[in-house]
Amino acid sequence: MNKAMEHSREHTLSSAATLRIVKKIIRYTLIYALLILIALLMTGPFLWLLSVSLMPGRNVFSNPPAILPTFIDFANYAQVWNYMNFPRYIMNTVMITAMGVVANIILSCMTAYPLALFRFKGRDTVFAILIATMIIPSATAMIVHYLTIQWLHLGNTYLGVVLPAAVSVFNIFLMRQTFLSIPSEIRDSGKMDGASELRIWWQLVLPLVKPGIAVILLLEVMAFWNNFLWPIVVLDDPEKYPLAAALTYLNGQFSYNFGWIAAGTIISVIPIIVVFLFTQRYYMEGLAGAVKG
Repeated sequence: MNKAMEHSREHTLSSAATLRIVKKIIRYTLIYALLILIALLMTGPFLWLLSVSLMPGRNVFSNPPAILPTFIDFANYAQVWNYMNFPRYIMNTVMITAMGVVANIILSCMTAYPLALFRFKGRDTVFAILIATMIIPSATAMIVHYLTIQWLHLGNTYLGVVLPAAVSVFNIFLMRQTFLSIPSEIRDSGKMDGASELRIWWQLVLPLVKPGIAVILLLEVMAFWNNFLWPIVVLDDPEKYPLAAALTYLNGQFSYNFGWIAAGTIISVIPIIVVFLFTQRYYMEGLAGAVKG
């Protein structure tokens, strides 16, 4: 009798364990199916653009519309590369992006450091005013920026493109939250050794906030690399255009050849993907540290 009851109990436990495993498999299957669906929806436009760039001489807006290429051909890439001075536009974009990223990292870190670790009258008020400016649309300041750049005689220069976006309030907020997570003992140890505040900031504090800096780097690389409206406003010489502005010019001339536009867009997106792949780990750590701080 006891053996029968024990066998029945074991059978019941085995059935319950099997049921839990089945439920777990179903749950994970549904979760991964949902994630795959969301990933396809998010990457769908990029995948379609990539497909269009491999369709030479094909009307992608035909009925029914072309979605997948019948064969892979890089003719659009070769033609648009030969027609446009891509090395020149890429160099322009790299210069503008490098200047903008360096300026944002230095200025945002220098601004956020005292707002996070110093104690002075009006500190919270200054920070509140900075945060309040985030509700102002950036387009409303374009006229003021243009007049300021012209007054400084920086029109048609890369510095004129970079200067209005040399520092971002969001970057200041992000770095302030990151600096708040730094132990006060780090700064105190530097003071005990007789280090200046600038040296403490540069040698002791900045190495500890690399994830936050990586977030700024990624965000600003994307912002400056894809910026097209402001460079068109400031730069009079089309040879100084960054890649995004040059592609807009291409769209105006060759709107009928969407394959060229798609190929040029894919070429411009590749560097952003590469930068993200190399910085994604620091990006997630930086956002997590900012939220925690």
